[in-house]
Amino acid sequence: MSKQEIGQGVNRLSVKEAIEMWHNMPLAELGAMAQKLKHQKSGTEVYYNRNIHIEPTNICVFRCKFCSYRRAEGQDGAWSYSMDEIKELAARYVQQPITEVHIVGGVDPKRGFEFYEELISTAQNILPQVAIKAYTAVELHYIITRAELSIREGLQRLQRAGMRAIAGGGAEIFASRVRNEICPDKCSAKEWLEIHQTAHQLGITTNSTMLYGHIETIEERFDHLNRLRELQDQTGGFSAFIPLKFRTANNELGESISETSIAEDMRMVALSRLFLDNFEHIKAYWPMFGRATTELALAFGADDIDGTIDDTTKIYSLAGAEDTKPKLSVEQCRTLITNAGYTPVERDTFYNKITQ
Repeated sequence: MSKQEIGQGVNRLSVKEAIEMWHNMPLAELGAMAQKLKHQKSGTEVYYNRNIHIEPTNICVFRCKFCSYRRAEGQDGAWSYSMDEIKELAARYVQQPITEVHIVGGVDPKRGFEFYEELISTAQNILPQVAIKAYTAVELHYIITRAELSIREGLQRLQRAGMRAIAGGGAEIFASRVRNEICPDKCSAKEWLEIHQTAHQLGITTNSTMLYGHIETIEERFDHLNRLRELQDQTGGFSAFIPLKFRTANNELGESISETSIAEDMRMVALSRLFLDNFEHIKAYWPMFGRATTELALAFGADDIDGTIDDTTKIYSLAGAEDTKPKLSVEQCRTLITNAGYTPVERDTFYNKITQ
């Protein structure tokens, strides 16, 4: 396959070809190829948005070995916001020009489906101008099946409450070998994919992720990407893919593993762009990579950095990311993108451009 053909749909990369490129192609060459494909999709534009997170709890029924965020009830550092506290948090942004509220957290077994439903409607009522992106497939599977609803029924109720998009977390690595080791009690890869497929059928856009850099093999990484690509072929419902670097601080898995190098991170970004030819957007999530590495990732095919966040997420700061209080102003987002040689474009949740 020629370099000119890669990512053009007719002669897309096979899993075997992608693995071969991972092992044997120089990083600079991979970056140039990924850049070319990025330019075909979005020219010189790189996206950011004005967003906040609401993380209602870090109490979680699951005990994932990679997680630095989870706490048991009563443990130091645990929190579980009441609805009044969530209202107060959302009300801080009534006069702010944010366009997205991203809601994810632990799976607290004391909270039923109605709480999650009310959380969405509460946030939407206080902030009617924003799009609510709510919950991972792991959270959704637990709260919906526990309520004895079908996945479709549960998603439809949350959609009526105001949920317009679903976060991409919880995918980790789809390979059963890995899931059985690092998150055996979570929903399966099949269940994760089925939730996103059903969401797409209902007109709910979703993100997708992969947690890389722990015990998975390169073959398992591309098996994961291939399953995402196959579902995107069927539905077209994924708006972005986000490669998530495993951070080693404050979790069981990190006790025996070193973090991936920046060179490996860039190889992952570039091959995500090249392999996922049916995804429009590859996100370099700046609270996870850090600002400097995010800027570098824009030279390897990423075209989105996420958003302002305003120090409202603790997931990666607890895992050892360099920004312990993740927050960027609009000007800082724009400067990061401009410094990398690109044109900053503000977007909404659905990648519609926002002009001021």
